[in-house]
Amino acid sequence: MSQAVSPRELAAVRGLLTAIEADNGALPERWASAVASVPRHRFLPRVIWQRDGAGGYAPLDADTESEAWLATAYANTSIVTQVNDGQPADDGVAAFPSSSASAPSIVVLMLSMLDPQPGQQVLEIGTGTGWNAGLLAHVLGAGNVTSVEVDPVLAEQAAAVLAELTPGVTVVCGDGMLGHPNRAPYDHIMATCSLNGVSAALLAQTKAQGTILTPWSRPWCDYGLLHLTVDDHGDAQGRFHPYAVFMRARGQRVGLRLFRDVVHDDHVPAESTTNLSPWAVAGDDYDAQFALGLLLPDLWNVRHDNPDLDSVERRLWVATADGSSWAAIDDDGKQNEEFTVWQHGPRRLWDEVTAAWAWFEAHGRPSPGRFGMTVTADGTHRAWLDAPENTVAPTTGAT
Repeated sequence: MSQAVSPRELAAVRGLLTAIEADNGALPERWASAVASVPRHRFLPRVIWQRDGAGGYAPLDADTESEAWLATAYANTSIVTQVNDGQPADDGVAAFPSSSASAPSIVVLMLSMLDPQPGQQVLEIGTGTGWNAGLLAHVLGAGNVTSVEVDPVLAEQAAAVLAELTPGVTVVCGDGMLGHPNRAPYDHIMATCSLNGVSAALLAQTKAQGTILTPWSRPWCDYGLLHLTVDDHGDAQGRFHPYAVFMRARGQRVGLRLFRDVVHDDHVPAESTTNLSPWAVAGDDYDAQFALGLLLPDLWNVRHDNPDLDSVERRLWVATADGSSWAAIDDDGKQNEEFTVWQHGPRRLWDEVTAAWAWFEAHGRPSPGRFGMTVTADGTHRAWLDAPENTVAPTTGAT
């Protein structure tokens, strides 16, 4: 449903379309029409959040900074729309982003990949602001769009805007991993948050030859898109694509705090050295991080700058998702080729990381596009490289 816009808003939309085309190339006409017709700023809260330059987030209020707020609303970038799951931050603890509006170029890229046709039924996991659902409704018809949001406040806000701008979209407050069986089966399911797997419920709610598109997550790294096709038996198979970083589904976050839940004063770690740089495995190489996430499915990492230790400039922590084992790798900042390693617990995590890195290098440092995933109707996942028969086995005992 087209909405009247001011000249300033119209200029902002035109600028956004130009920016999306600069990233994605020529837009399919129907998605360009959707972006032009469904005003992004109407879906955003009056207060959004921007990085403050000190590792945290600062509010930007439309009522006091309208020009900057509107410019941000139509910038081709993601926007943090909620912090701390909507709750005040603890004293002395920086606000963390808990919901966001994805960058429009990524939104349109995913919609183009999904390629739903008018009249088809689509289930969206993660309503967020509702803008993505609004774009789908513009192309498919609002009655063909169902969206599930776990946060009741966000669900209510999105439902109100959608009811005004694209009436007929079904917004459900609930756990997206359960889908919404009342309107199943769906031709397509898409998630707008990172999932670390596709549930049996979502497979069961997808039609044969239907598709599921989701950003991918592992505790080690959030990166990539998984595009699956469901077969006549309820199994699914597809490939990864090397795009985008999304927030994790709330039920799939690693809820541990390093010094509260994992590392304790009475731990006595084993000491060793390594020639593998911690920043090779947990730096800016997303191909490496993605591959290690598949190979180390229950490990997560965090960088610790200036840890207040003699001769240590940076430290990489690695831990299991259950907090039972950890490793710390120290970097003295002198560009040495040897790093000190500390390991504690029943598993030697840095040894596992080293084995995964060796696999990555031995297989030609594969990018995400070489990987695929097979998911059976019961929710069992099996990653593979290049072809389904080449199973990628985790380098740990985890499943």
